[in-house]
Amino acid sequence: MIYNESTARGEGVHVSTSLIAKYAALQTLLGEIADESSDACTESQVAELAIMHERLTRRMGSIGLHRIAEVSEREAYRTVQCRNLIEFVADRLRVATPKRRLREVSELSTMRSMTGEQLPPRCPDTAAAMADGDLSHEHVSAVLDVLAKIPGATQPDVRERAEAQLADIARRFSPREITRAGVRILAHLDPDGEPPSDRDRARNRSLGLGAQDSLLMSKLTGHLDPVTRALFDVVLAAWAAPGMNNPDDEHSPHGGRDDDSIDPALLREAADRDCRSQSQRNHDALKALLQSAVDGGLLGRSHRGLPPHIIVSVTDEQLRERAGVAHTATGSDLPMADVIALAATAQMHLSVFEDMTGEPLFYGRAKRLATQAQRFVLFSHYGGCGKAGCPTPFAHVEIHHAESDWAYGGVTDVTDLAPACGPHNRAVGTGPGQFQTVKIEYGPDRGRYGWIPNGSSDPPRANHLHRPEQILAADIPSATVRTAAERRLRFLATEASTVAAAHRHAVLTE
Repeated sequence: MIYNESTARGEGVHVSTSLIAKYAALQTLLGEIADESSDACTESQVAELAIMHERLTRRMGSIGLHRIAEVSEREAYRTVQCRNLIEFVADRLRVATPKRRLREVSELSTMRSMTGEQLPPRCPDTAAAMADGDLSHEHVSAVLDVLAKIPGATQPDVRERAEAQLADIARRFSPREITRAGVRILAHLDPDGEPPSDRDRARNRSLGLGAQDSLLMSKLTGHLDPVTRALFDVVLAAWAAPGMNNPDDEHSPHGGRDDDSIDPALLREAADRDCRSQSQRNHDALKALLQSAVDGGLLGRSHRGLPPHIIVSVTDEQLRERAGVAHTATGSDLPMADVIALAATAQMHLSVFEDMTGEPLFYGRAKRLATQAQRFVLFSHYGGCGKAGCPTPFAHVEIHHAESDWAYGGVTDVTDLAPACGPHNRAVGTGPGQFQTVKIEYGPDRGRYGWIPNGSSDPPRANHLHRPEQILAADIPSATVRTAAERRLRFLATEASTVAAAHRHAVLTE
């Protein structure tokens, strides 16, 4: 229901029903448009249709921001079992960049103050341009990126004029041109040439690691403050010098150029053979530095019960065939060629979980916290947080007593445990809006714990984000085709063979 002044008179239901009906009509109309052929249209009409379609799409994007703002204002994300707004945008709306989308919501939407007063958008001209269909989400992000760099001491009216000018530019130019124009605007905002303050630098510092692409490569983006930049320059001067840390040259020296143990003649010969670009040498220097930090014990002995090294889960079939992609405890994917190379220099061990290992996995009430061996098994079984849709990798999870909470007599046996990130671990309970964890009795997820919202009759859902091969599984049977007896038999079989049948994985720690 939409809450407004008419609600008290019983008109809120009518308004809500009307809005839902309009969205339903729009969905029907979109289906009719999709089925309609443009063969009878002229070339100019086809071009005009494409332009009109793009403008309408952008207008829908503007309305979508207002819908998200309403979900935030009324905490409606709780009704679909999301713990916060960012989870709602990422999981339910499936937006690839949820933080950017929420930034657009906060800057372009009408919000309410603590006293209930309606506040105008922080960027009214940009909001109006998007509502007119002139701006896409990419245009808005480019405008907001420029505005974020305006010094904090800038007068409000000056910032407002800058926002209006950027919105006008965005109506006519591409996001890339907005960024270029923004550089000039920022240069004119400070005619006295006053240097930016430390507060501005601190506000804009960032370092982001993008998702892996089809080549399993990741894009690194960020803004380094002056001291961090100076430190990085020192590292690159020594570690990215020609001939240093070259992975394609087995005789290339490793470490820093001024290391006393490095033969100068050997370095000169390696430099003569070095055909890498400067950016490639920078990459290899960073890789060598990270490797040195991990191998040198700089990260300590343990992080959440696991050694702070590269931990990889692969199947025995992948090891035999040397093909496929392995999954790490921090959420990255590695091609098998790299896994084999890591195995050749692994500092710890390769443990294959068949039947039982030499480590005890069942402690009953003797221990409350999961052991390292249990964490290895759970990583190979789940890959990350067990809550469906949660992207938290295993390196950042807690171990949840999934069968029964420790406070209610739960045991620390590997078959009764499941990984859960901190917020989702605390979301398990008997209250409204909380979840129960139930062992799945059938299908490819049998033996794993799934999540069910309290009061729901839906079957438990497992998380496939950390096990993408399960997304492609086509043989998941419906819960409705199995009798209670069949499900019980499968449950007992799963209890007896969880470690033997479901944990046939290899864990490599480097």
